[in-house]
Amino acid sequence: MFECTDGTLTLKQLALVYYALERRDCENSQPVCASLALANFVFLWLHFQYLHFQYLHYHMPAYPGISSEAFKHPLDREAEDTLRGVPGFDLVARKFVEFLQERPQSVYLMGHGIRVGPRQYATLYHLFQECVQDLDISPEPALFVSRNALGDSFALGKENPCVVLSAGILNFLNEAELRVVLAHELGHIKCGHALLTQTAIWAMGAASLLGDLTLGLGNLISSGLIYSFYEWRRQAELSADRAALLIVGDLTLVMKTLMKLAGGGNPFDGECNLEELIQQAENSRTLDKDDFSEVYKFLLYNGAKGTMLSHPFPVDRLLHLRDWEQSAEYRQIRAGSYCHRTERSVGVVVAEEVIATATALRQQIEVLQQEINRLKDRDS
Repeated sequence: MFECTDGTLTLKQLALVYYALERRDCENSQPVCASLALANFVFLWLHFQYLHFQYLHYHMPAYPGISSEAFKHPLDREAEDTLRGVPGFDLVARKFVEFLQERPQSVYLMGHGIRVGPRQYATLYHLFQECVQDLDISPEPALFVSRNALGDSFALGKENPCVVLSAGILNFLNEAELRVVLAHELGHIKCGHALLTQTAIWAMGAASLLGDLTLGLGNLISSGLIYSFYEWRRQAELSADRAALLIVGDLTLVMKTLMKLAGGGNPFDGECNLEELIQQAENSRTLDKDDFSEVYKFLLYNGAKGTMLSHPFPVDRLLHLRDWEQSAEYRQIRAGSYCHRTERSVGVVVAEEVIATATALRQQIEVLQQEINRLKDRDS
């Protein structure tokens, strides 16, 4: 009867429904009946809004106040500490990313992509909201869908972070798998990876320019920085995978999503077997014990095929994630015992605002109910 893109009915729509139901009963009634009908209608509308408000906003964080230190991979933490150990790095990095990376990218996305919201890709937005709240991230990052046929996703920004999904990835992942991807990208934002990635890309460019100005001597610096940066990026993916597992809580689902992404999305995805891929991963781990295989792997990661790899091999990611899921650390976090942020949890502040708004709605309903009862008593 009504088209409700965001799951709500407007006041006008509810009024039409109520009028249709009450018209025949009030045609010959006295004025008090009209007043009572109006009061009843407002009561129903407020009650409906209250219930809808509770449904949308009472999804409390699964890990309130959680710090990214709770789930960061040790190698990721070590590499980040090295980068942040440079004096003035945080201040310079934030301003650089804001003015030379974040703002231009924001302008591009606002003009070229589709911003996801309650009335734009509503299902996707609901999944995103839940993941944001589960990791206790505030303020809520923006979410965009870009016109890209590749199955890709990434996170950007520090002051105004956002997650970008390609249109291609929406074509071959279901809702549960998209939740894994969203949680993974939000894990990057939670860990501050977007800032480090964009700053390191700038730093590599600056180092390359230094090499040209110093007749090649600076290339030694550039090469070392490039290797260190890509090594950190690969370890950062392991931390983001952990964030996805924490939010989803289903190792098999996360591993199947990684398997699907590794295959690139094709009509034969249904014929993939996770057990076979895990066995392949175990065989790969056995090969890693050989010194020559380790050398080959290092070369493959660092440009032997013509390009540096920004992600670990999918089979390695599966085993890292499985090992962590079986650890005491993971079980403790799931049980609510984890490292918290030093400042007051944003989730607590948000919860107080939600409770205050809900209380105000309840009070309005109670006052209106009293008025309805008064009108009924006067009519009788």
